[in-house]
Amino acid sequence: MTAPSPNPDSGVARVVCEQLAPRVGDLAHNRELAFDAVRRARSERADIVVLPELATSGYVFADADEARRTAITPGDVFFTDLTRLLTGTRTVVVVGFCEDGGPTLYNSAAVVDADGVRAVYRKTHLWDRETLFFTPGEQMAPVVTTAHGRIGVLICYDLEFPEMPRRLATAGADLIAVPTNWPLEEHPAGERPAEIVQAQAAARANGVYIACADRSGTERGQAWTQGTAVINQYGWLTATATAATRHRAVTDVFLHLSRDKSLSPHNDLLRDRRTDLYAQESPQL
Repeated sequence: MTAPSPNPDSGVARVVCEQLAPRVGDLAHNRELAFDAVRRARSERADIVVLPELATSGYVFADADEARRTAITPGDVFFTDLTRLLTGTRTVVVVGFCEDGGPTLYNSAAVVDADGVRAVYRKTHLWDRETLFFTPGEQMAPVVTTAHGRIGVLICYDLEFPEMPRRLATAGADLIAVPTNWPLEEHPAGERPAEIVQAQAAARANGVYIACADRSGTERGQAWTQGTAVINQYGWLTATATAATRHRAVTDVFLHLSRDKSLSPHNDLLRDRRTDLYAQESPQL
């Protein structure tokens, strides 16, 4: 059954994170996989859709030449067709792609709505073999004003640096969308993967919603955490992707609540910061 649409004037936004399994190097397949995910999310009245990191290209490249063959620009027909798919809606899509930056490649994410590509963010913290193919971005992650609120964008490993979500929170982000490919790693039984714990900590520390779209499947022997989740501004999971949810996380959120940083009548997450101290050297005792 399709869930009822949130009232667009109520401050409620429906967030859908799609946990996909792109095929490395198969642009045509990945294009349809992404478009099908957006159509499915739209059928459920999604306001914000987050797709994984490098959703158009796959991740485990054999070499730099293979990565380059998957690279597209923000002017590519993929984004033209995605914009057309969103025509007449207020849906916002955040999708990871391998960006052709001319002489260099970037691990990028685009924010797209019915008006076209609103912003492109180039991942600034590269993980492991990504450094063999990509150049790190040189611009701070953006905060994009949309019909549903202010959306910040990070990519995977970026989230593990506390400065990144904090900077987006101070820039006014209501929600941080995080396309990701989290490689599966061992963790103690009964515990959540460390990446999820870090995402929860970032949400709680900054009083901001976080929506992570991870990978599923196995690519060239690499399994994925499958940690797709939406986390509220208190740091609690509100939706996760499982086999029972068809590998999708779907939830309605009140994004305007991220703008209230008060913890008690006497405390505020951002105003309580001691920025006068943070630049000081720590005493060596």
